[in-house]
Amino acid sequence: MPLSKNKIKEIRRLEQKKFRHTDRLFIAEGPKTIGELLAVSPPKTIIATSQWLCENSVPGSTEVIEVGQEELQKVSLQKMPQQVLGIFPFFTEKTAEEICQLAEKELCLVLDGIQDPGNLGTIIRIADWFGIRHIICSCDSVDVYNPKTIQATMGSLARVNLTYTDLATIIGSLPRHIPVYGTVLDGDNMYEIPLSKQGLIVMGNEGNGISKEIQTLLTHRILIPNYPPQSETAESLNVAIATAIVCAEFRRPTC
Repeated sequence: MPLSKNKIKEIRRLEQKKFRHTDRLFIAEGPKTIGELLAVSPPKTIIATSQWLCENSVPGSTEVIEVGQEELQKVSLQKMPQQVLGIFPFFTEKTAEEICQLAEKELCLVLDGIQDPGNLGTIIRIADWFGIRHIICSCDSVDVYNPKTIQATMGSLARVNLTYTDLATIIGSLPRHIPVYGTVLDGDNMYEIPLSKQGLIVMGNEGNGISKEIQTLLTHRILIPNYPPQSETAESLNVAIATAIVCAEFRRPTC
């Protein structure tokens, strides 16, 4: 099947959030990302070079369009497209009840107002690395299906579920025994307090941190201390870097 002008238009419109959410479809590119997603979700469409198609199998229900490198460039959102582009359906989000059940038995990340698509994609990779399978995002956080976010995940979205919801409602409905950790500048040194193996870890907006409303719902206010203590250092850490540091400490084996 040739790559028609209508098909190019149909795919390129998914660069915009309103069309992604109308169609419930998103774009993924590159052998690594496509390979990871193929393992968990059949794509609607695959547009790929003959080399990629010869080396990979695609579900029979998928529309397959073989193209050359020049044709792939016409539909790709990347400056240097890599062999394959796929159109995938949105993943299913968790219900409020499911989130509460998950928080009782495992660690989940909560993202309050994350705006940068690269940061979100990197945080998804971090969650994947540290075995955190669920991320709850505030409704004003950047769209996980933004092409820049998808690219930054490097396929980790295949193993990490994201749900967008009202954080205050979800956190406020949790049983009191479920810990809710949040990174704040006046928190307790996270290296000096016991950390749970279940509950929520809240990470805040790049510029403003955790919103005041959500801060009132935290049960544990934690701090990543600078070094040496009380010295003049950077004002703050990038939220993705901070997430990696916090997740690493929560996963540290205890004696």
